[in-house]
Amino acid sequence: MKELYPDPRQGGLDCPDLQRRDFVKWGLALGGGCLLSAGGLPLGLRALAADAPLAYGTGERMFFSGCTVNCGTQCALRVFVKDGRISRVESDDAEDGPGGRAMRACSRGRSMRQLTYSPDRIKTPMRRVPGSKRGEGRFEAISWEEAIQTIAKEWVRVLDKYGPEAVYRKYGSGTTSSAMCRRDEWVRLANLMGGSLNEYGTYSTAQIRNSMPYMYGAQEGNTVNDMVNSKLIVMFGCNILETRQGGGGLSYELLEAWREGKARVIMVDPRYSDSMAKLGDEWVPIRPGSDAALAAGIAYVLIAEKLADQAFLDKYCVGFDEEHMPEGVPPGNSYKSYILGQGPDGLPKTPEWAAAVTGYPADKIVRLAREIGQAKPACIFQGWGPQRHFNGETSTLAISALAALTGNVGVAGGGPGGSESMSAIPFNYLPTGTNPVKTTISFFTWVNAVQDYTQVTARKLGLRGKDKLDCGIKFMWNSSGNSLINQHSDINATKKILQDESACEFIVVVETRLTSSAMFA
Repeated sequence: MKELYPDPRQGGLDCPDLQRRDFVKWGLALGGGCLLSAGGLPLGLRALAADAPLAYGTGERMFFSGCTVNCGTQCALRVFVKDGRISRVESDDAEDGPGGRAMRACSRGRSMRQLTYSPDRIKTPMRRVPGSKRGEGRFEAISWEEAIQTIAKEWVRVLDKYGPEAVYRKYGSGTTSSAMCRRDEWVRLANLMGGSLNEYGTYSTAQIRNSMPYMYGAQEGNTVNDMVNSKLIVMFGCNILETRQGGGGLSYELLEAWREGKARVIMVDPRYSDSMAKLGDEWVPIRPGSDAALAAGIAYVLIAEKLADQAFLDKYCVGFDEEHMPEGVPPGNSYKSYILGQGPDGLPKTPEWAAAVTGYPADKIVRLAREIGQAKPACIFQGWGPQRHFNGETSTLAISALAALTGNVGVAGGGPGGSESMSAIPFNYLPTGTNPVKTTISFFTWVNAVQDYTQVTARKLGLRGKDKLDCGIKFMWNSSGNSLINQHSDINATKKILQDESACEFIVVVETRLTSSAMFA
């Protein structure tokens, strides 16, 4: 296998005798093959399972497969097949043991049979009816051969006319949990074709992933199962029991830590969630988007009542007070000065101030702060919700600062105050090679790169790798995701931009349903 699949970290995949036009004819089929299924099972898993099928019942055979939805848990599934069709899907029935646990799938994973045989599933390639507008949803079935030839022709045309910077893959997370191919099949093919425009960030975690390294140098944290050592758990905008339901990951680890450790759990969330209903001892309902204000109000009490861990701050933290500021920073710019109102804004972040912003009573903020300051160790962490809005990085840093203030960073039962972490099973993925294109846009600026690429510069819109784009996005590939339309900030404006066929000239959507994004293929 080493000769066939070289380590991608060692450089590109060299195919000197392979012509680009020849490769695209079978390369698209090979790349797309990773997304197809036979009998409802991922091809790779089906092939592995077929080596040793397990007999079960009359005329049934059982194969192990896995849930590939984007929660990241990767729970095991037992798929029963009769007469070439899935008869039922069940969860792993293994016993929990000292060396591991059964990865019991949630209802979403166990409904894969309904998903596979759903009447609205697209079974053939579809082409937009000539003369219809993108977004109208008027399509006609075509053969796989015609689809592959059309895509290959347009891809090569765009590469020849504009160059690889005009080719772009709009990310999607629908196959995040697929251990066999994930999203790498297109990246591999694009790299072999000469490259494509890169992107950084995601709709899910852009602010928290980019801001946490400014606080700690990296985005790392204690795993959820370490909460068994906590005396107090404070969760900001985090609802693991709904978003990570599967028995192979965070929900299981959180429940086990809660059962064994019996820590008091406080949940800060505008919504009374399933996690609060099951785990919570106290619900802190604040106005949406006011997490940073609540954190500042808590910090005020911690500092004013000397509940902050001053020894930890003095030894490990730069920027907390005026005595520990980097050289050359003007007075009044420390975190402590900001919280106490001794900074440029002159506004003390008192519990009363925080109450007016959050809608949560000042006396309860004081009590909450005292409990956080006195519990050792305390685990403070946040979900992705607080950072998924304008200035979301402010919420991320404000919440994580509480972990540092209380000296709970780097200890069992504590954590840095960022998003939850989990233990993971390592997988080998399809090697992708190296993209010769170094130009990288922010994920959120792809509409700018389609509409007016001259506005996408390093100074204005965070372009990386060069000062400005040389051309706009002309060929777009949207695979296993619906973010082409349904997650962007101004859907109506995005719709108009995509309908202009003189801008982005060709759009491919790889999907199993006619989603809102697929309507623009």
